[in-house]
This record gives sequence, C-alpha cells and structure tokens, in this order.
Amino acid sequence: MDYGKIIFFRNFFVRAFIIGVVFALFYFIVTYAFWDTWASWATHVFKTDEKELGRVVLMFLSSCAWFSYFFFSCQVWPSIGWPERCAD
Repeated sequence: MDYGKIIFFRNFFVRAFIIGVVFALFYFIVTYAFWDTWASWATHVFKTDEKELGRVVLMFLSSCAWFSYFFFSCQVWPSIGWPERCAD
C-alpha cells in the first residue's frame, strides 16, 4: 500500500471518529436535557414504562452508531478498488 493511501485512510478514520463522537455527544445531551419533558409524554402515548423507554432509546442510539459506521465504510469502498478486482 502506498503512502498516499495510508494517509487517506488515516484521515478518513480520524474524521469518522470525530463525527461519531460529535453525534454521540449531541444525542446524549439532547436525551439528557429533554428526558423529563418527553418521557412522560411517550409513556402516556405508547402505554409503556420508563424502563422500557430507556431500552428503546439505547437501542435507537446503538442503531445510529452502526448505521454511521456502515455509511462511512461504504464511502471508502470505491477508493479501495474492490469492485474492479471482483470483476476479473
């Protein structure tokens, strides 16, 4: 692997990590700030308790993390060149 590709991947993964941390902090702050406001509304509308609501929120946030991971990894596939290698 040449030096340019190594620098590209390093920069890509550092940026993806920083973007992931920013999104995680944003979701944590918004969830923590508005938990008392919307938790009572959500428990009333969806007929659930706060324990189950916490599970749903954690599942949603982990799904967002997986989605962002696969989104960023799919952006790098064309630069690797695997479609050309698989066509041979």
